[in-house]
Order: sequence, then structure tokens, then C-alpha cells
Amino acid sequence: MAKISDELLSVLRCPVTGSTLVQEGAELVSTQPGPDGKPLRYSVEEGIPLLLRPEQLA
Repeated sequence: MAKISDELLSVLRCPVTGSTLVQEGAELVSTQPGPDGKPLRYSVEEGIPLLLRPEQLA
């Protein structure tokens, strides 16, 4: 699991809600709920955050 630097986390935003993100393990989690009322989760692969909307991953 790659730790995202605090500097990078300070500028990254959720592409759906515009909220800040926090790292939980190998995922970044939005601090505001998405359209379904739950925080959105984005994977981090090889240290690179994949900030794609859920419908773009399908």
C-alpha cells in the first residue's frame, strides 16, 4: 500500500462531490456523501490515485 503524501491529499478532490479525500488503506474516501448517501471510494494503484467516477469504471 502506497501512502499518499499530505501535500498531494491537500489538493486532491472527489470528482463527484468536490470534497476533500482521506486515505483509508489502499483507497481514497470522499469526506462528503455521494448521490447514494455513502462516501465514494477510489482505489490507489501503484501509488497513483484512480479518480474516476464510478460509472467510468464499468
